[in-house]
Amino acid sequence: MASTTFLTLPSGKRMPQLGLGTWLSPPGIVQGAIEFAIKNGYRHIDCAYLYENEQAIGEGFAKVLKECPVKRDELFITSKLWNAYHAPEDVKPACMESMKMLQLDYLDLYLMHSPMSIKNVKGELMPQKDGKILQTDVDYVDTWKAMEKLVDEGLVKSIGVANFNKCQLERLISAARIKPDVLQVERHPFQTQKTLVAFTKSKGMAMTAYSPLTSPESPFLSGLKNGMEEPVVKEIAKKHGKSPAQILIRFNIQCGIATIPKSQTPAHIIENTKVFDFCLTDEEMKKLESLHCGARAVPWDLLGLGTHKHYPFSKDE
Repeated sequence: MASTTFLTLPSGKRMPQLGLGTWLSPPGIVQGAIEFAIKNGYRHIDCAYLYENEQAIGEGFAKVLKECPVKRDELFITSKLWNAYHAPEDVKPACMESMKMLQLDYLDLYLMHSPMSIKNVKGELMPQKDGKILQTDVDYVDTWKAMEKLVDEGLVKSIGVANFNKCQLERLISAARIKPDVLQVERHPFQTQKTLVAFTKSKGMAMTAYSPLTSPESPFLSGLKNGMEEPVVKEIAKKHGKSPAQILIRFNIQCGIATIPKSQTPAHIIENTKVFDFCLTDEEMKKLESLHCGARAVPWDLLGLGTHKHYPFSKDE
C-alpha cells in the first residue's frame, strides 16, 4: 500500500483508515485474500464470528506472519461478539473462541455485533422455532460491562459496537466505564448515516463503514442498487480517472471514516488502496450524499430481528 492514514481512537490506539472486509469471503478463498492483502500493505483486517470463516482467516494470519517481515503488533485485527453470546457469562468464551480460530493471543478491537440478543443454542448461529429467530432480552449494557473486563484482562485492546442507533449509543456511553472506541455501521451514498456521523464526531469516537461498495454480492439486495453501477458514481469516476469502487471508498475516507471494502481478487485488493492520491470536490461529495435513500445491503429486519426490543433501525433512516 503506497500510503494510508490512521484514525486515533478515544483510548489512544491508532486504527488504519483502510482495511479489508471479510464478510461473504468463503473458507478456501479468504486465506489467499488475507495473505495477499497483508503482503501488499494492508494492516487492518475486519472479521466476525458470524462470517463463519475465522478458522480460515487464522490460517492465513499464521502463514503470513511466519513468511513475511510483518509483526503482529503492526496489524489491527477486529472481531465481533455475535448476538447469541450477549449473556455476560458467554462474552469471554465467545471472544476466546474467535481468538483461538484466528490464532491470536489478543484482538485490537472487539465489537458487539448488534444490540439485539438471541438465544444461545449450541451449533446454531440463528436458532429458530416455527420459522422465527429465538430472541432474548439481555440488556446490551450488561453485555458491554462483560466486554470491559476483556480489556482489563488484556485480551482486547479496544472495544466498540456495531449497528447501534444514536439513542442506544447515548445510553451505553452514560453507563460505560470504558467508553466505546468505534461504531461500525453500513455506510455508502445510499445510506449516509448523517445523524450517527455527527454524533460519533461529537463524542470523539471513530466510525467504520461496512459495505462501502454497497455489497453487490449480498443476498439481501432487494431494495439496494449496485453503487458501482450508479450513473453519478460512474461520472465522477470517469472525471478522476478512477474506478467506481475507488470513488465509493474515497467517499468515506474523505469524511474521516474508516472503510473496509471486501475483495477476494488480487487486482481489486490493490486497486482499493489507491484512494489517497486524489480528492473529491465539495460539489462531488454533495452529489454523492444526495443519493441517500435509506437503503441497506444488510437489512436486519429480513434476518428476522425487526421485532426485537433492541432493534436499532427506523424506517426513515
